[in-house]
Parts: sequence; structure tokens; C-alpha cells
Amino acid sequence: MKQPQEIFDQMVSEGDVPLYQLKRHASENGDKVFIHYGETGEKLTFREMHDRSEEIARGLASLGIGRGQPVSVLTSNSLLAAISMFACWQVGAIYAPINFNLRGKLLSYQINDTAAPVLITDPSFGPELDKIGPDITPDHVVIGPDTSGETSESGVELPKSTVHRLDTLTTSGISLADPELGPFDPATIIYTSGTTGPAKGVLLPFRWINQYAFAGRSQWTSEDVVYCDLPMYHVGGAYALLVKAVWKGNTVGLWNRFSPSEFWSRIRECGASAGILLDVMIPWLMSAPPSEGDRNNTLNKVHMQPLPANHHEVAKRFGFDFVTCGFGQTESGAGFMAIIDQFGDQTGTPPELYKGLSKAELRASAEASGRLVVSGKTALPPGFMGRPSPLVDVAILDEDDNRLPPGQVGQLAFRPRFPGLLLQQYLNKPEATLKAWRNLWFHTGDAVVEEGDGTFRFVDRMGGYFRVRGENVSSYEVESLLVDHPDVRAVAAVPIPAQEGNEDDIAVFIELKEAGTCTESDIAAFATENMPKYMRPRHVRIVDALPVTPTNKIEKYKLKQMLTESQAR
Repeated sequence: MKQPQEIFDQMVSEGDVPLYQLKRHASENGDKVFIHYGETGEKLTFREMHDRSEEIARGLASLGIGRGQPVSVLTSNSLLAAISMFACWQVGAIYAPINFNLRGKLLSYQINDTAAPVLITDPSFGPELDKIGPDITPDHVVIGPDTSGETSESGVELPKSTVHRLDTLTTSGISLADPELGPFDPATIIYTSGTTGPAKGVLLPFRWINQYAFAGRSQWTSEDVVYCDLPMYHVGGAYALLVKAVWKGNTVGLWNRFSPSEFWSRIRECGASAGILLDVMIPWLMSAPPSEGDRNNTLNKVHMQPLPANHHEVAKRFGFDFVTCGFGQTESGAGFMAIIDQFGDQTGTPPELYKGLSKAELRASAEASGRLVVSGKTALPPGFMGRPSPLVDVAILDEDDNRLPPGQVGQLAFRPRFPGLLLQQYLNKPEATLKAWRNLWFHTGDAVVEEGDGTFRFVDRMGGYFRVRGENVSSYEVESLLVDHPDVRAVAAVPIPAQEGNEDDIAVFIELKEAGTCTESDIAAFATENMPKYMRPRHVRIVDALPVTPTNKIEKYKLKQMLTESQAR
């Protein structure tokens, strides 16, 4: 196993700034397809991606955008977002994507908090921008193509902003100098989900992007094809998939959002060998009737986060040779990773469809870089995270920031061993930045336990504990137990104030695999049979679908609102 300094030196030697990797491939492999945009069938080579982003960069420069200035990007067109991201870097600007599901005050808050002089968007957001126009502050709003490729600024009237079409921005006579970007220059502002309060903009340097992409790209060769259906305002879509591919020169199959009905046809269309499956996606894929052709696909490296209890079953059904898991967040990047070798000396992917490093090569690469490799025969606990990255120190802390021994649940905290690996700050929130970094540890807000073998296990968000009859109950554990019911697709547990005392009652919302197959009484009976008394939900509700963000995180605050409103009637 390499020492941390060796691993860090290797990472840095590969380059911290993705823009320069794009330029390298545009020069050396210019005709290779970089983006296969499945929504329209459009394909962009590395050279075309470079040239189109450079053209937009000239337009940004004509509007006065330069080094260190943020540019907001509001679009559900992932290709437009990707090109805009590289365009920002071409002029040394900061890519600041905005959650395209936001509306009203939430949308105006994020636009104004970023304080970007320019907002790039598409025609579909015109009506919403009109509503908040008097409240938002960009000097310029640039309208690019929507998901159908249409561009129109008609009807968009913003009193404080000049509206432009992207394809008519002045670019002639404008030359771009090398922005001379380095590892500590700000690269992006990514907003945290904000489901428990106002979203915080996380300012991240290029070194953060490099470390976030490093472990995963070490598993790839240029032959691998990356599948991406996560949004470009999320670190998973933008950096764990699309930008990560630019180091090795991978082709990326890009779609705007996850579709369970189209998932496998997309994999066949682009020939993807690597991708990410979030936990809410997996039940959708598993609910399809099994067939003899389930393994007849090219996916052989799949990241699952959090790691579901049935990951072995999923991998065996679809032939995923390697499943990776870990712990990652916007602020700290990829702090943990483990690689599960599902089939050992056998293969899950048909040999004629297999791409990338051989199984032996991938195992050797992982072990040399300090990543844990686990046999597919090993039973892993829910929330398994693997071992820490060699690039960081980790601690499990109590409420007073004392280290806790293995076996005790506390807050996970990071301390980087090398500069630039974690966030620079929370934008416009110095108090929140100082609080997160108190006592020179970055506090993640996640409850984690270190096991006796040096691995770690995610327990819950620190706010995800219920206090029930003197017991601390984890929402994660409640959900993990109830999702084992054969008719249940997904579960969300939320606390409501108990009638007596300063404690909680537990309410659960259930999404079924098929409507009408199970009643709320059936769920209560299942809980009685399978859960300790203090953990059983007091309220059970079956819903058609759980509310989720575009990255498939359950929006529990909406469920709490539903309970509050119904109790008030």
C-alpha cells in the first residue's frame, strides 16, 4: 500500500484543474466523443466541447465576466449546464448551478445569495423568472436552448436585468487569455439541500474536485463509458460522473434525469460501464420482472450510496462485477470508499461486453491506494462506509468534541492531511463556516460509528434521531426494518411531538411497490412482529409516492408538513 504522501503526489501530478484536462484531450483525442446527450442524440467530441465552451466564454467576457466572479446556471438541460461549466472556467469564473426545482422565494434567495452578475438559463424558466424578476439582482440574464434545443427570450422581462440570447452574444474580436487556474482557486458553488433550513452555498476549490474524482477515476481506463442521469447542480452529477471523466478521456452518456423505464435502453444506447445508483433508484429497477437477459449489459462498476441491504442481490441479478460504496458530501468530498468484488474469480458482466481494467488490475489498483476491497460473499451491515481515505484524518466526536472509542456513535469529523481538499467556506455565512470547523475539525453533521475492524458505519444524520421512551431511535434503522416488508418500495420516518413529555412519536410514510397490496394495519402488524416496542411507529400512512429531490433524496420536511396540516384539521 502506498503512503498518503505518495497517493497525494500521484493525484496532484494528474492535474487539479479539469479545464486543462479538457484542453489536453481536445488536442490529443479531439475526435473522440466526450458527451453523448441522450435527450436529443447529439454527440460532442472533446474538441467540440472545448470550442463550444470557449465560444460561450467569449460571450461571458463580453458581459464583463472574469476571474473569480460567479456565474449562476439555472437549467434542466444537462448539456447546456455542462458546456456552461467549462465556459466559466475558460474565463476563470466560478460555476454556480442552481437547483432547477426551486420556485419563488427559494429561487430568488439562491440567485441573490450567489450574487452572480450573469445568470444562464433556458426558455422554460422564463415564466418563473418573470414572477421573481423584481426581487433578483443579476445584471444580465442569458437564455440558452431548452431540452428540445429551442432558444427564445420572448416574454422574459426582468426590470433589473438585461436579457440576451446565448447564440447572439458578441464574441467577435474577443480573445481569451489563459486564466492560469490553480488548485486553490474557487471552482464552484454548490448548494446543500436545505431541507432543514436555508440552503448553504459551499465554495469549493479545484483541488476539492480533484480529490473527489481521484479514487473513482483510478478504477477507470479511457475505454470505460460513464452513465450520468444526475443533475448538474449536484456534486454527484457534475463531479463524480461528468467532470471525473475528463481526466481519463471517457465518453459520458448524459441524460437530464433518472428514468426507471428507460434505464436499460439508455445503458445499451451509450454502452456505459460505470455509473451511480442512489438508494431510491434501486427498488425501481428491482421491481421489474426478472429475465434471463438481466445480466446482458455493459455495467460492471456501480457506485451505490448509501449501500442498500440487498446490494449483493442487485449485483447478482444485473451482473455488476464491482459495487463501490463510501461516504461523501458536498463539503468534504470522498472521505471513505470500499470496493465490493461481487463475483471473485468469476464475472458478472458477459466477457464480450466487459470494459476497463481487468478484475485483477482493479483490485490491485484499489489496494495500492489504500481502498478496502471486500469479497462479495461478505455480509455487510446497513450503512457500511468502508475505511477512510488516506488523504484525511477522521474522528468520531461526542458533543464536547472528545474522541469516542470504537463502538460508540458520535459525529463524524474530518481533518485534511494536505491543503485544499475540503470546502473553503460557506458562502456569506462566516458563522456557519466557523461552527463547522470548530476545534480544527470539520463537523459533518452525520452520526457514524467506528467498528472494531477499522471500518465505519453510517447511522443517521445527527438530526435523524428520535427520542422515544428514553431511547435514541434512528430513523435509518426504522426505515431499514420496514423496507424489508415484501410489498414496500420505500419508507420515510419522521418525528412528531409526543402528547406527553419532551419526546417524540414516530410517523412513517410508506410507498408500495404496487398500489393496494398492503394496508396500514398490515404495516403496523409487521412492525409489531419485527421491531422493538419503542421503535414501532405510532402513525402509519401509505402514500402514492414519497416526495423526492431530483437527486432522489426524500424531502422529509414535506412529510412533516403533511402531518402538521392533518393534525390541525
